[in-house]
Amino acid sequence: MSQHLSGTNRPEAAPFTERTPRVVAARHLTRRQGRDKAGRFLAEGAQAVREALAWKNGAVHELFVTATAAERNAELLQTASQRGIRISEVTDKAADSLSETVTPQGILAVCDAVPQPLDQALQGTPRLVAVLHGVSDPGNAGTVTRVADAAGADAVIFAGDTVDPHNGKCVRASTGSLFHLPIARSRDADEVFAACRAAGLRLVAADGYAEQDLVEASQNGDLAQPTAWVFGSEAHGLPDDVVAKLDTSLKVPLYGAAESLNLATAAAVCLYASARDQRN
Repeated sequence: MSQHLSGTNRPEAAPFTERTPRVVAARHLTRRQGRDKAGRFLAEGAQAVREALAWKNGAVHELFVTATAAERNAELLQTASQRGIRISEVTDKAADSLSETVTPQGILAVCDAVPQPLDQALQGTPRLVAVLHGVSDPGNAGTVTRVADAAGADAVIFAGDTVDPHNGKCVRASTGSLFHLPIARSRDADEVFAACRAAGLRLVAADGYAEQDLVEASQNGDLAQPTAWVFGSEAHGLPDDVVAKLDTSLKVPLYGAAESLNLATAAAVCLYASARDQRN
């Protein structure tokens, strides 16, 4: 047993293996059905665990850590121990069984589910919100969450048939931002749009085929308004029937020869354009 695990609730026990019931139970959280049933998910890696421990709106229930990772992350384990969080040493093979990465970091936290009810995520007077509609790639969804956090957005909403925000790759791509700002999800996109309007937000589609671009909208003062940017899937963007339900659509101007921007890059340009104008 690593010396860094002394003082936890299992100081003399042998490390958990991939067959230990607690590890088996945690492995269910690598699947969406298991996460939804338990109301919990796994945050993997030192950065994610650090942000989870600092999270004010939910709880961390357990840390799984290998002996090697424990030596690298003694400060994190000390913080968890001081808060009475269960710390369980696991074998490398057990950690691998919980990981969704090619190179597991050997430290994972079992956390409460992140999403809040729509009205709670949009409470107050939000100025900037990112809505992901039909986004299937977890890396892109996590990156947009990170961008929204960096741009000072008030919330991120996963709408319609969009990837689970607790997907392992999504959590990693958010680099902890999942714990920084309100996250909501609803399979009913119309419910999301109605909630955004009720919160005083103008619904703007990010659409490469829009007639007006960000520069024109900025010059007109449109981007200074409270805005919910709606981003569509990587391959097909937003369906026409969804665009028709929104207040307007805008495109990112392309000055060079590139055919288009990927989702995360386009979202960064749009969100920062709004953030800049709102602050000015």
